[in-house]
Amino acid sequence: MTAPRPPEFEPEIIEAGRLLFAGPCDFVLGVVGLDHLPDTDIAEVAFAGRSNVGKSSLINALTNRKTLARTSNMPGRTREINFFNLGGRLMLADLPGFGYAKVPKAMVEKWTRLVNSYLKGRPNLRRVCLLIDSRHGVKESDTAVMKMLDAAAVSYQIVLTKADKIKVAELAQCLADTQAHLRTHTAAHPDVHVTSSEKGEGIAELRAALGELAERKPV
Repeated sequence: MTAPRPPEFEPEIIEAGRLLFAGPCDFVLGVVGLDHLPDTDIAEVAFAGRSNVGKSSLINALTNRKTLARTSNMPGRTREINFFNLGGRLMLADLPGFGYAKVPKAMVEKWTRLVNSYLKGRPNLRRVCLLIDSRHGVKESDTAVMKMLDAAAVSYQIVLTKADKIKVAELAQCLADTQAHLRTHTAAHPDVHVTSSEKGEGIAELRAALGELAERKPV
């Protein structure tokens, strides 16, 4: 199989995405309860996925920063929803990982309730980037989240991560399988982004896609 081709964007859209993510991006707060969500009407994009799928690394790559979002090899490191303000035009939300985590079951259940409530009830949430490790493909826990987002009519887009850790033919097969899986889900965006935070693959295209969701630049 040939290497997956990224979604195509006009050069001006690619550049607009680059400029947006090259601008100021500030940590706002981390919340452990819905009562503490930031009160804002800025368009919001959330990053969700299994523990250790690379959410924080992807946010760092998108913003071209090394430590904006904390990364760790220990699954379950992110225990709250962390918000980042991208120049007053787009809010990024780094969600706790689902799946497995070396923490008490009660804490995992608490995180799950928090994330599900946030995803279902955030009116300015424009899109969820659901990250899938390209080495493992779609798992049952991913499908459960997709079904929940379908039921809540929340738009989401699959982002395959760690593309540099897998052979080209295997990556192409994972992409094909993922695209086939999406046909059964009503709220899924048709484009699947293939990325490597370490090598920078697919980052420009994902910036462009998310940039189209951002608020207009203030006059």
